[in-house]
Amino acid sequence: MILAALRSVLTYVAVSLYVLIVAPPAMVVAALSGAKAHLYVLGHIGVRLGLTLTGVRFRVAGREHVPRDRAAVYCSNHQSNVDPPVLFHAVHPRMHILYKAEIESIPVLARAFRYGGFIPVDRRNKEAALRSIEAGATSLRAGNSFLIFPEGTRSRTAELLPFKKGGFIMAIKAAAPIVPVAVQGGRDSMRRGSWIIRPVTVSIRIGAPVESAGFTVDRRNVLIAQVRGRIAALLAEGPV
Repeated sequence: MILAALRSVLTYVAVSLYVLIVAPPAMVVAALSGAKAHLYVLGHIGVRLGLTLTGVRFRVAGREHVPRDRAAVYCSNHQSNVDPPVLFHAVHPRMHILYKAEIESIPVLARAFRYGGFIPVDRRNKEAALRSIEAGATSLRAGNSFLIFPEGTRSRTAELLPFKKGGFIMAIKAAAPIVPVAVQGGRDSMRRGSWIIRPVTVSIRIGAPVESAGFTVDRRNVLIAQVRGRIAALLAEGPV
């Protein structure tokens, strides 16, 4: 526990310094050139730094299901704060994320997210949330893949929480496939309410895409049920 705490403190300090040093000039380049590929390269380096310092590793099964020629919505269960960076790094080289609007309170990180094409979602404001969904659909049609956590928060148990609809509506509007993802092990690394990150191996299973083309917004619940069932089945297979 003491070693994990020390490694966690080192990680927070190192990653914070990395962001403070690297992000401002990278965002200036993005603002002047309109390019953002370098932001993803730097983002992956930052995540790799954090994972290495904490001792968090990952295994992936099902990479063959990742669409190579079209944008998709990657839909994952959510067990821990470790999940987003691990999936961002492990699943797709240019993954965009729908993130909680609360992160807007961290100016440097929020600005970097926006330059990278990430989209904040304020679930407390219905009109703002709808605008975010429309922006996400537009980005999907432009060829950008997204990661969503439809449970909306971390599950305290192995059971899936009810799925929120926004990410699915976004996929339907863009006629983008939804790729089910099951992540396990993160809860053992970072328990809810704890800041300590323990070294673990996170398991990631990627399932076959579920096509949203042909669905209407009115039939979103049918699509949600299909994807939720796929994720539940992947979780039932156990860790990789």
